[in-house]
Amino acid sequence: MSLAEAWADPARLRRYRERVFAERHALRAAFADPAGHQRRVLRDLLEFNAGTQYGKRHGFGRVRTLDEYRRAVPVQTYADLEPWIERAAGGERNVLSADHPAVFFTSSGSTGAHKKIPVTPRFMRTTFFPFYYAAWAPLIEHFPDVLDSPDAVLNLKHDPVAAPPTTASGKPHVGASQVDFGAAFGEPLSAEPGTGAPWATLGVPVAADRHAEKMYLRLRLAVESDVRCVIGINPAMVAAVPYQLNLWWPRIVKEVRDGTLGGVPYRAPNPARATELERLAHRHGTVRPSHIWPRMRALFCWTTGMASLYLPRLRADFGPDVAALPAPVAASEGPVGVALDRHPGAGSLVVNAAVYEFADADQDLGPDTATLHPHELEADRDYHVVFSHVGGLYRYAGGDVVRVVDHRGGVPRLAYTGRAARSDHAGERLRDGHVIRALHSASDTTGLELRNAACRVTASPHRPAGYVFAVAPRTPWSQDESDRFTALLDEALGRESAGYRTARAQGRLTAPALLPLDPEAFLRDWQAQVESGIRPTQVKDRLFRQDPEQWARLTGRAPDATAERPPARP
Repeated sequence: MSLAEAWADPARLRRYRERVFAERHALRAAFADPAGHQRRVLRDLLEFNAGTQYGKRHGFGRVRTLDEYRRAVPVQTYADLEPWIERAAGGERNVLSADHPAVFFTSSGSTGAHKKIPVTPRFMRTTFFPFYYAAWAPLIEHFPDVLDSPDAVLNLKHDPVAAPPTTASGKPHVGASQVDFGAAFGEPLSAEPGTGAPWATLGVPVAADRHAEKMYLRLRLAVESDVRCVIGINPAMVAAVPYQLNLWWPRIVKEVRDGTLGGVPYRAPNPARATELERLAHRHGTVRPSHIWPRMRALFCWTTGMASLYLPRLRADFGPDVAALPAPVAASEGPVGVALDRHPGAGSLVVNAAVYEFADADQDLGPDTATLHPHELEADRDYHVVFSHVGGLYRYAGGDVVRVVDHRGGVPRLAYTGRAARSDHAGERLRDGHVIRALHSASDTTGLELRNAACRVTASPHRPAGYVFAVAPRTPWSQDESDRFTALLDEALGRESAGYRTARAQGRLTAPALLPLDPEAFLRDWQAQVESGIRPTQVKDRLFRQDPEQWARLTGRAPDATAERPPARP
């Protein structure tokens, strides 16, 4: 049975819904005893992997409690585990897990280097699939019509590859969105919504690295369908859709009229739909997704971090009543939180999937960093996430920072705030979360809207060091508005970061500067990266852009070009 047939099969849809709601129910039931589930997960991973080379090195067979586990295993990053992972990727068995990896997920990480994340069948069964199914529950529960037909969902991240790259041992080394979980792990129900659409497997030849062309082909086909939901996970992919529709509009309309796909005959010509699309463009000027898909119901992507700046306005492009449902707080390495209701940004800790530890986000993580239990976390505080799971990652700090929104059902609800990496030129120690909250504060106070923002530190013999913020306002700002926004941003950064406040007071940093860009600058930059061959899932919003070439590509100006500087605060 093809995926298109599977998504049209009522019996399969019934089983899928049952599985989704059953996994959510199991997770909610685990909240009655979160500490007990954390102990059980720890015991399982220790017993299962005690005989591995890593388990023997760290005495897993003698460990019984979390405190003993903390003493036996240091907090570590990918770089610390990389030698072990490379041995497993080379085909050596029983290295990190007693279960041999079937796939290695790739992840760009914060440095752009491609990681190899070992993915074992045991990890998928006990850690990944339970949270993965539960994540779809709010969408399926509140917007059931998105499953009415196979082409009702535009899944932007689904990207199967016929000949995936491999590790030295021949195992696939691909993104999670490129893996057929049914074939690889015996989970035929795991195919995501939208994977049965006509554009899920493109019907014309296209090179695997021509990602922009693949995005075009999907949009060209989708304009002939009644799309109700867009799945992007990475919100930058969703934000690109309105831009891409207008970028490719003449080509899309011509191909609809001619019945071609990428210039190749594909289906019957559709002059009626082409004429309708032309009328939409004539009537509205700028074509929006809401014009093309008037019955759109929901977007499914990360809603926090940088996306929180532009998502409210982006939702309106897709329709006045479109909901934005948060994708899980997770990475290629493992899950952290999953939204079980329609909260706009937070997900409940997946207490039955991994062992979780946390550390204050303002402190530096090291091998011996003291960590907190989930029940010790405080609301409105930021934390590093450290997790361990049966797939072979132990006390792993993946570099993400989460903010505790509240506690519900005995567990914390967490929102992703950004990466843990800091910008620290003069002791300011700014994190993504500090800057994003400061941008929100300045925007809310002034009523000025941003489409996106990025910043870098500039320093030269002729000018004191200071931050330059490249911003894409939704509409033009006057000089007075720009000055006020920048002064308020400066104040808000001082409230968020004691290091920034001290550096400003002592003159180690001067007042920030503003570099206004046109509204589509960040979208053009994103598109250029995709056209260079980077997979769209890996082209994410980046706040700190110290690389001169990246800054010049985004702004069209050299890094030391003069920006607008408001007067320093009194």
